[in-house]
Amino acid sequence: MIQRTIRLDFAHRVQFTRGAFRSGNSDLLDLMRAAEHRRAVSSVLVIADAGLLAAQPDLAPQIEGYFGEAADFQLAAPVVGVPGGERVKNEWPQVEKLWKAINDAGLDRHAYVIAIGGGAVLDLAGFAAATAHRGIRHLRMPTTTLSQGDGGVGVKNGVNFFGKKNWVGTFAVPFAVLNDFAFLDTLPERERRAGVIEAIKVAMIRDAAFFREMEADAAALGALESGILERVIQRSAELHVEHIATGGDPFEMGSARPLDFGHWVAHKLEQISGFRVGHGEAVAIGMAADLLYADRAGIAQPGVSDRALQLIEAVGFDLYAPELHAKAPGGRPAILQGLEEFREHLGGELTITLVPRIGEKIEVHEMDERHVRAALDALRDRVAAMAA
Repeated sequence: MIQRTIRLDFAHRVQFTRGAFRSGNSDLLDLMRAAEHRRAVSSVLVIADAGLLAAQPDLAPQIEGYFGEAADFQLAAPVVGVPGGERVKNEWPQVEKLWKAINDAGLDRHAYVIAIGGGAVLDLAGFAAATAHRGIRHLRMPTTTLSQGDGGVGVKNGVNFFGKKNWVGTFAVPFAVLNDFAFLDTLPERERRAGVIEAIKVAMIRDAAFFREMEADAAALGALESGILERVIQRSAELHVEHIATGGDPFEMGSARPLDFGHWVAHKLEQISGFRVGHGEAVAIGMAADLLYADRAGIAQPGVSDRALQLIEAVGFDLYAPELHAKAPGGRPAILQGLEEFREHLGGELTITLVPRIGEKIEVHEMDERHVRAALDALRDRVAAMAA
């Protein structure tokens, strides 16, 4: 047997800007100029959320003008639009469409694919870029609070298959991530709020001081004031990147996924609801369920769940959706199927992250169904009591 250890270093760059395609803003070009083995003139293909292009009709011409002023980069084709939202990840022809666009543009591994959009568009475009020519330089420009603070700064790409979220995908460190806060200004309120829950999530497992900061600013955060929202998104992105880079398992070869706190419920809830419940909303509910589970299982210190639930509600999230009590064939709650699907996705051993105290986490490898059911009932009763 011949055995050697292969070590690779990846630079994970996340930069913040405002008005990335405005004339005179060189942040995007400077990021691309950091590449090794760069050509004198490099080709660029831009893939963007079609809804964003329709809402901002000046965006595509602005992109064309921006690269028209750059002597060392050229657009290889007009901006490619793809539908936004989670449903696009259920449509395999969209993957083939992007592969064709990459092929027709004549891109090679030294070109750049820039993806502009929310998490679903970034996942789709990232998967296409990571699999074309075994990997083309991929630069993400997240346009939602969820993607700027969480998914868009990660190293995962994927599309849904077999009715399962992200069943097909890759781990590929993006060449760079450029978070343009100007994209957040025109988001609907629901989408502006969505990323706040991921900030609360990462604070609960990694940074008690950040959690306290959000508690102190809960009113402003709930009102989606730009200054505090941008601060929270930036700190959330920093903590997510810090975990990926220093957690020892960036490509998730093991079974622990602490950044998925609350996500076993969230992923299944999204599916059961036909994606009526958005990802941020589902994560809020999933975190609430796991917080109450930890209470009932004797894992959490007194008061932890109360503080967390109060903050989640204060910033504007609901803690319950009726789909939590939908029944699968046989009468068992359908949401419980999420545990088995989560175990399968992890690679064999179930690992669920729970929070014993703010800023700390533990991992458990089994969940008591009685406590899960009780937590779901408690969420339903809590919402009913507040509505009475």
